[in-house]
This record gives sequence, structure tokens and C-alpha cells, in this order.
Amino acid sequence: MPNNDNKTNEKILRDAFRTMDPHQAQEIREAYYKAIEGLRTLADTLEIADAQQPQTAGPLLTEHLYACEALDAMRSSLLGKIL
Repeated sequence: MPNNDNKTNEKILRDAFRTMDPHQAQEIREAYYKAIEGLRTLADTLEIADAQQPQTAGPLLTEHLYACEALDAMRSSLLGKIL
């Protein structure tokens, strides 16, 4: 059943993008890619900072993992698939 729901939601999203104002669709597209890029940069920067500061590494690594989780969530969204 979840696979069926996914296909239904994907169709709804595709239809929404086809019928919405092109400028709005482009704005969403750009915001999505900017968010992905920002999260990737944040995750990488936190990982590097963690490696460079072993005395305070724990909290930086935790924040890195949160950024990675956010990236995973964004990658699994249907929005990313149709953009």
C-alpha cells in the first residue's frame, strides 16, 4: 500500500508543478537545490571541524550527524525525485 500512496503523491506533485505558475515552480526548484547544497556544506564543514578539534569533538560530530539526517530526509522526498 505505501508504494501505491507514493505513486499517487508523486502524480499529484507532478501535476501541481505542471499547472503552477512557472516562476513559482522555479523558485521552489531553486530553494530545494539551495537547501541540499547548504546541508551538504554544513555536514562537510562540521565533519572537518570535528576532526580538527578532538578536544571538543563530540558536539560537533552530533551536529554533523543531524545535518546528515536532514540530507537523507530531503533525498527521500518525492519533491527531489520530480525536480
